[in-house]
Amino acid sequence: MSRVIRIHRIGGPEVLQIDDIDVPAPNAGEVQIDVKAIGINRAEVMYRTGQYTIEPRLPSRLGYEASGVVAAVGSGVKDFAVGDAVSVVPAFSFADYGMYGERVNAPVHAVVKHPPSLSFEDAAATWMMFTTAYGALIEIGRLQEGETVLIGAASSSVGLAAIQIANMVGAIPVALTRSEKKRDALLAAGAAHVIAGDGADLPEKVMALTQGRGARMAFDPVGGPAAAYQLKALCAYGIFFQYGALDARDIPVPVMDLLSKDLTVRGYRLFEITGDPQKLAHAKHFITDGLASGALKPSIDRVFGFDEMADAHRYMEAGAQVGKIVVTV
Repeated sequence: MSRVIRIHRIGGPEVLQIDDIDVPAPNAGEVQIDVKAIGINRAEVMYRTGQYTIEPRLPSRLGYEASGVVAAVGSGVKDFAVGDAVSVVPAFSFADYGMYGERVNAPVHAVVKHPPSLSFEDAAATWMMFTTAYGALIEIGRLQEGETVLIGAASSSVGLAAIQIANMVGAIPVALTRSEKKRDALLAAGAAHVIAGDGADLPEKVMALTQGRGARMAFDPVGGPAAAYQLKALCAYGIFFQYGALDARDIPVPVMDLLSKDLTVRGYRLFEITGDPQKLAHAKHFITDGLASGALKPSIDRVFGFDEMADAHRYMEAGAQVGKIVVTV
C-alpha cells in the first residue's frame, strides 16, 4: 500500500485527500518511483477547482512534478535502473498519471536523471519552470544575446526561470511585477531591470531602457487589458507569448502597433514542447547543461510536508511566493 493524494470532488484545498492504495507494478514503458519531493504548480490548483483544460475523472490523481529514486522499471525501459535518482517532466495528462504520492508510476519519456549536485527538493522544482520558459524563449522565440525580453509575473517560478534562461544566453531580462515589494528579490534573482505597477507607463519605460528600440519578446501568463502595454513596448518583428490566463479577460490588440511593427501574438503551452519528442529532447539537454554548469538553479520559496498538501495549495492561491513551492515526502 502507498499513500497518494487524490480529489473525490471539485473544490478548495480541503478536497485534497490522502488515500491508501495499491500501486501496480510499472507497465511497459513506465518507471516506478519512490517519491522524495513534489513540485506544486498552478495547473494543479486549476485542476482541483475545475478550471483546467481537462475535466477530472473522479476520484482523480494530480501532480506534474516529482523527484525520487527508481523502485522498478517496466519492460522495454533501458535507460533507467533501480536506485537511479530521477525527476519527472510534465509530459503527460492527469487522466493518465499523477505525481502526488509516496510511490508513483510515470511514463519513461517524462523521466530524467538529474545532476548529482541537485537535491531532491531542487529536482522537484526544476522541470515545469525551466521547460515552460525554455520552450517559448529558446525553442520557439530564438532569444539572442543582447535582446530584451519582458517577463510578466516575474516572481513566479516560471518567471524566475525565464530570468535565468535569458541571462544564460546573454539576453536582457526585464521583470514585470505588480508589487514594488518584490523589486529587490527580482534584482537579486538576476533581473536586469524591474518595472512595477499596473503597466500604463510600461512602453515609455521600456523604450528608455532600450534606447528607443523596444523589447524583442514578451513572455506573459497574465493577459487581460494590461497586455496591450507590453505589445506597445515591443520592437519591430517582436513576439508576444501568452502562456496563461491569470486575467481571463480578452487582450486588446493595438492594431497600428501590430501592423506597423509586424508583431506576432502567440498562444503557448508547455505541452507544445513536452508533447514533441524532438523538442522535449532539446529541452532536456539545454536544462541539464544549465543545471550542471550552475547557470540554472531552481528557486524554492517554501517547503511543506506531505500531510500539509492542502496548506501548500492555500499558500499558492495566496500568490505571495517568490519561486517554487515544494512538498517533501
